[in-house]
Amino acid sequence: MTIPDDLKYTKEHEWIRVKGDTAVVGITDFAQGELGDVVFIEIETEGESLSMGDTFGTIEAVKTVSDLYMPVDGEVIEVNGALDESPELVNSDPYGKGWMIRIRISDPSQLEDLLPAGEYGKLIG
Repeated sequence: MTIPDDLKYTKEHEWIRVKGDTAVVGITDFAQGELGDVVFIEIETEGESLSMGDTFGTIEAVKTVSDLYMPVDGEVIEVNGALDESPELVNSDPYGKGWMIRIRISDPSQLEDLLPAGEYGKLIG
């Protein structure tokens, strides 16, 4: 299981990669492993401004359906269209091709509330 050092993490197992005032968001390697084979992802929040902790979509796996949560306040500016045809990218490449949304960050100070890789690693044991 990988936990890249250059990302921040939520206790709900989302990751965020910040570049300037935008960021890419997805779920962690741990989360995809717990879910099992991902079969469908529904994200209908493109163009919406959401608050930290709001649901931005759902992910359906063979075993269960889970909500996806915003790591910080922001506007969803892009959804990864490749996941429509290939939701399994979340399983095979959760930190790369399996990214879910791109956001414009509204409150960069909230990044300080997220977990660095070491703390996330302790959370998942």
